Amino acid sequence: MAKIFIINGGQEFDESKGLFNRLLSEWTENFLNENEFEVRITHIESGYDIPKEVENFVWADVIVWHTPIWWFQLPYKLKQYIDLVFQNGRGTIFKSDGRIRTNPEINYGTGGLMQGKKYMVTSSWNAPEGAFTLDGELMSQTSVDNGVLFGFHITMKFIGLSKLDGFHFYDIVKGLTPERFEAYRNGYHHHLKQVFEPLITN
Repeated sequence: MAKIFIINGGQEFDESKGLFNRLLSEWTENFLNENEFEVRITHIESGYDIPKEVENFVWADVIVWHTPIWWFQLPYKLKQYIDLVFQNGRGTIFKSDGRIRTNPEINYGTGGLMQGKKYMVTSSWNAPEGAFTLDGELMSQTSVDNGVLFGFHITMKFIGLSKLDGFHFYDIVKGLTPERFEAYRNGYHHHLKQVFEPLITN
């Protein structure tokens, strides 16, 4: 059975308590356990051991990232986690930037060592979905994956990971009614089934 490493990037800061992403991590972990996947999980807010985190990437078949979005960026502790773990993973997560000195203009980003492994990301927003889809709104009809998370996806590609479909939660601060919460819970469970059922049967 596939091995899944969950990284919860939620954290406490000002009005944020990190509760929503901890809940998402629980939903993901429960689904995977129920389907007999091997699971490891890191809650960044609780601290971590860098060499162990590097080993988790080597161990895993799929890495699941859960992150809120603050000021249109990853939270600072999650960005620090990536910086520290990936840099200390030289030789295991990546070997180089992929180029050779005799022709340095090509093959940049081909030195990752995570080929054959996959990743999935969720993000949670105060922004409503219309901010990304409606003409004249803030995000200029640019999706989360092609906009705010573009650099994140390139980072995953740089280390050799392949992208699985992610899931984005909008308007969870002002607009998370009980009805929308339940719809999100059901929708995310359905998404997990779609993403992970091929791995269950293999």
